[in-house]
Amino acid sequence: MTTVVKGVKLRLYPNQKQTGQLWQLFGNDRFVWNQMLAMAQKRYENNPKSQFANEYDMNYLLKPLKQEYPFLKASDATSLLVVNHNLALAFKNLFQQRGGHPRFKSRHNAKQAYTGRSTCVVEAKRRLRLPKIGSIRTSKTSQLRDAKIKRYTISHDATGRYYLSLQVETEVHDLPKTHQSVGLDMGVANLAIGSNGVKHGTFNARWLEKQATLWQSKFSRRRHQATVTMRQWNHNHKLSKLVLNDYQNWQRARMVKARYQAKIANQRKDYLHKLTTDLVSQYDVIVIEDLKTKNLMHNHHLAKSIANASWYQFRTMLEYKCAWYGKQLVVVSAKNTSRICSACGHNDGAKPLAIREWTCSGCRTHHDRDINAAVNILNRGLKAIG
Repeated sequence: MTTVVKGVKLRLYPNQKQTGQLWQLFGNDRFVWNQMLAMAQKRYENNPKSQFANEYDMNYLLKPLKQEYPFLKASDATSLLVVNHNLALAFKNLFQQRGGHPRFKSRHNAKQAYTGRSTCVVEAKRRLRLPKIGSIRTSKTSQLRDAKIKRYTISHDATGRYYLSLQVETEVHDLPKTHQSVGLDMGVANLAIGSNGVKHGTFNARWLEKQATLWQSKFSRRRHQATVTMRQWNHNHKLSKLVLNDYQNWQRARMVKARYQAKIANQRKDYLHKLTTDLVSQYDVIVIEDLKTKNLMHNHHLAKSIANASWYQFRTMLEYKCAWYGKQLVVVSAKNTSRICSACGHNDGAKPLAIREWTCSGCRTHHDRDINAAVNILNRGLKAIG
């Protein structure tokens, strides 16, 4: 039994009053971020040699800021502390050259969110009590049984829906040992090909992708039409986003497009979760190849297929699930796995991607390209762990 930190995401169904409260809390966090960022920039402009205001200093400024702007008292106090922590972390990354300069946040962004560390209480199967919001209807809370909630994040995305993301501490039990091992070769037509010959297909949502592309086209066209109309009406003066947002056809296309895109992402994640859980349940040792996905994405003929396969997300899921359930994941180099014969070890050289089967010139063994690579990956992994 192991204690782990999991992420749980629930759908929120706020009433009209709670919707207004949520947008007030989104705005308060955004306001504090912008105020602290403006203060840091002004301080640097006045004296470039002045010491940077760290997280402790920013927390000290929250009290006078609440006295000057009483509407901030409507927020969960811990959410404003989280804002200061994130801003201090952003500046730390900037100073260590790991990120760009923090930017001001806009109320026009598609996604709005705030994070707190206060206590959330499960009231019923579909109801939670949140700080400052009170009792709110949610999707099923069965995943929160016997779990300790450490942090919560409420968000509103481009689909117009509200979500609650919870960081919970819970206990997981090791899965039964099967004494089986498998090597996995990552592919495009098939997501993963096992050394035992089993092929796991790539996620496919052609109809949804077609709809998302169609509504993306409608969204772009309607936005262009609204922009042209506004320029004619305002004699080509500077356009206002608020006025452009009044064009309901454009906003409807934006919403439908976002919902199709979210549905594709959710179905892909669900497919990967089911596949990785099945693999971790069946095998004690899983060996995969160390692929540089970022480099492979430079191939414009395969970039879309590689992105759809989600190799990185697949590997990430395998890593934490193996750690949770007492299984072992081994990552080996992918060098020459498709060239070497798994029977005799002879290197037959590079072959075009179109060649899916080949015969070894050394021992005359006929190979399926993907299965042979998976067997080589498994052999390397077993050799690495002794």
